Amino acid sequence: MWDHIIEQRRKSLGALEVGRVLPAVGSGMVGPFVFFDHIGPVDLPAGLTREADVRPHPHIGLSTVTYLFDGQIVHRDSLGSALPIDPGEVNWMVAGSGITHSERFERARAQADHVHGIQAWVALPVEAEETTPSFSHHAAAELPVAEEEGLWMRLIAGSAFGLASPVRTHSPLVYAHLRLAAGARLPLPAEYPECAVYVVSGEIEGGGEILGPGQMGVLAPGRVAGIRARSDVVLMLLAGEPLGPRFIDWNFVSSSPQRIAQARADWSAGRMKLPDADSSEFIPLPPAAGGPRRV
Repeated sequence: MWDHIIEQRRKSLGALEVGRVLPAVGSGMVGPFVFFDHIGPVDLPAGLTREADVRPHPHIGLSTVTYLFDGQIVHRDSLGSALPIDPGEVNWMVAGSGITHSERFERARAQADHVHGIQAWVALPVEAEETTPSFSHHAAAELPVAEEEGLWMRLIAGSAFGLASPVRTHSPLVYAHLRLAAGARLPLPAEYPECAVYVVSGEIEGGGEILGPGQMGVLAPGRVAGIRARSDVVLMLLAGEPLGPRFIDWNFVSSSPQRIAQARADWSAGRMKLPDADSSEFIPLPPAAGGPRRV
């Protein structure tokens, strides 16, 4: 059933540890999804230093999607957006021709916090890679929810199972948060050429293969399939239309390695505006490591 299974790789980001799933060597993208990090879960203490925050950094050619199960992160960007994101809400930031943002743990700093969530990057179609940057925030109550015996789903973006999210995307996709009770079954959407499920907790079975926490199963192309929960599970479903190859280097994604080289030069030279509330610090450009990598 699965074309391949991706194991998360644990990666330290200072105060946070993430499970990096995409990009993975030999795995490419899932539809337009080019990056997927499982954040935490982690308990952050009161009095957390600012060194634990994700300082201002740049993006081009993609949309970033922050979605939390627990905790709070404060988003600030170069468009002037500044607000917290709480569980079940969606921050959808379109980098397009270039944007900078920071992610701060202000609530943890004040009173401690338990942080757990997912950050994904969605590549933009070639014709939209240089679109004007934008930011949208959607409260949990704005997002469609489906419930039936043994199954609960919040549709974060796109359309599937007869539902459509109000989140604006640039290509056909589905991105959803699901909870299944032990024994429940879920048909995977057949309308998208590429599809994957990521197990946050619990175990699922599909085609005789078992997936557990930290594993992403990528469906074989053209396969219509479903999964069964072997225990109570939490899942992320991602699917969409393929966009063609992309190159990635640090926080930059593009169909053109030359465009990434220009973005690196712009960031190094200070030509990308910082968030107004965070203009006193930023993440320096890391050394080039063999040039942009094709995914």
